[in-house]
Amino acid sequence: MVGDKSLASRLFQLTNGFILGVIALLCVLPFVHVIGSSFATGAEIARRSFLLFPTEFSLDAYRYIFSTDTVLRSLLVSIVITIGGTVWSMFLSTMTAYGLSRKDLVGKRFIMFFIVFTMLFNGGMIPTFLVVQQTGLIDSLLALIIPVSINAFNMIILRSFFMNLPDGLEESAKIDGCSDFGILFRIVIPCSLPAIATISLFYAVTYWNTYMHAILYLNDPNKWPVQVLLRQIVVLATGINYDGAEYTSVPPPEISVKMAVIVVATIPVLLVYPFLQKYFAKGALIGSMKG
Repeated sequence: MVGDKSLASRLFQLTNGFILGVIALLCVLPFVHVIGSSFATGAEIARRSFLLFPTEFSLDAYRYIFSTDTVLRSLLVSIVITIGGTVWSMFLSTMTAYGLSRKDLVGKRFIMFFIVFTMLFNGGMIPTFLVVQQTGLIDSLLALIIPVSINAFNMIILRSFFMNLPDGLEESAKIDGCSDFGILFRIVIPCSLPAIATISLFYAVTYWNTYMHAILYLNDPNKWPVQVLLRQIVVLATGINYDGAEYTSVPPPEISVKMAVIVVATIPVLLVYPFLQKYFAKGALIGSMKG
């Protein structure tokens, strides 16, 4: 009987491993296809509708994208927006979540009601644009940060995580004469690194993928983040350079440019994710345990 259970257990694990391996392969193959196509020549792309490893290696698509310093400038804009916006949003979200996690806060349920309300209803595109316009943020990078400073869902996850911390930690700190800010920065935040790292990643990806707000609020092309500029490159990849000048050589095939654009826009996030991966699952799950 024990042997049967052991055999059944091994078969179950092998089956699970096979199914998960197939799913993982299906997730990885499209990205490998994107990278391979970005380095392929037009002739090879025409011959093979789906390729993983090009036989003829070409950097024409990347030369086309980086033919001027425009892309580097847009990358710098996106990096500034992502870092600055993430720090600002995490500061506001952490302060708000910590305050709302305190049991002695007066009107906590009333405040939480309006925060959750914003998850269901919002003013819409035109009222938001009018607010940004009246506050003088049009054509400013702050327009990509201030209107989306706090995400209600992210703040609620942080609040739930803070509520899961043992009450004895705060009580011991107060006995030692620690202030509320001291408790937050010396005890709560160090104990909440999984949740903070997870929410920071959520905010960073959101700011890095900023597109619609940039289209609405930025008129100066020099202030465009990389997502907007790369979209322009894809649109104008059939003979005219994206800075308005005629392309001096034969442009690469449009599909190669599109794939190269995807790689350029994705790699920065992929470089950051491994450093936060160990915190990601733990922070997201523990933060959702208690409401």
